[in-house]
Amino acid sequence: MKNSALITGASGGIGYELAKIHASKGGDLILVARNLEKLNQLKNEIENSFHSNVIVIAKDLSIAAEVDELFQEVNNLGIQIDILINNAGFGDFGFFATADWNKTAEIIDLNIRSLTHVTRLFLPGMIKQGSGRIMNVASTAAFQAGPLMSVYYASKAYVLSFSQALYNEVASHGITVTALCPGPTHTGFKKAAGLNESMLFKRAKVATALDVANYGYRAMTKGKMIAVHGFTNSVIASAGKFFPRKFVIQMVRKLQEKTKQPI
Repeated sequence: MKNSALITGASGGIGYELAKIHASKGGDLILVARNLEKLNQLKNEIENSFHSNVIVIAKDLSIAAEVDELFQEVNNLGIQIDILINNAGFGDFGFFATADWNKTAEIIDLNIRSLTHVTRLFLPGMIKQGSGRIMNVASTAAFQAGPLMSVYYASKAYVLSFSQALYNEVASHGITVTALCPGPTHTGFKKAAGLNESMLFKRAKVATALDVANYGYRAMTKGKMIAVHGFTNSVIASAGKFFPRKFVIQMVRKLQEKTKQPI
């Protein structure tokens, strides 16, 4: 495979668009997600439109054993990953005290542990070849705490911090690490997280997955460390520098609330 990119969470949203963008540049792909049917649909779409080789691997990356299986399968194919895009992740809306613990644990497993595990497995190969690009999809949620989505916001803060530290560690090996930080985006995330009625998604401008993917791909190829999509999102991400933390957190809660509900 040439200029091979492994993309997790590739069956929809930003990951889906990133796959098509990479193929349009002539690169080959390994697409990973839980839904094999959707992966195969994307594979057919890409192979019919571009001159790219596409391999699909269905795995639930919230399960540690399946992360190991993914690495072993790629290794057995003899493929060196040139670009790693950690896009898989999800969130949930509601008070932490009453949240479904299994769902909360899965957010931690997928958004934090899995991303870290996948990176740890594929990074040594990049170091050995002396080049590579990693994109970790974080969020503007990474820049402040998020009441009613506390674990999701915390998980994205981890992704941002981890990406910045890794950027420094691997720079001397010819590898770049980019933390892509989109704001509200039209993907399946809104429905999965129960945010259909949230003010966060009733704003005048919510980005499309294609816009975010194009911006993120360009930022990655330029080797940017942090890429916040959109001027408004950049301002929001910087709010903590200019306003008291309690004020910012309260504003985040008001944006996310659907109806007032006692804890």
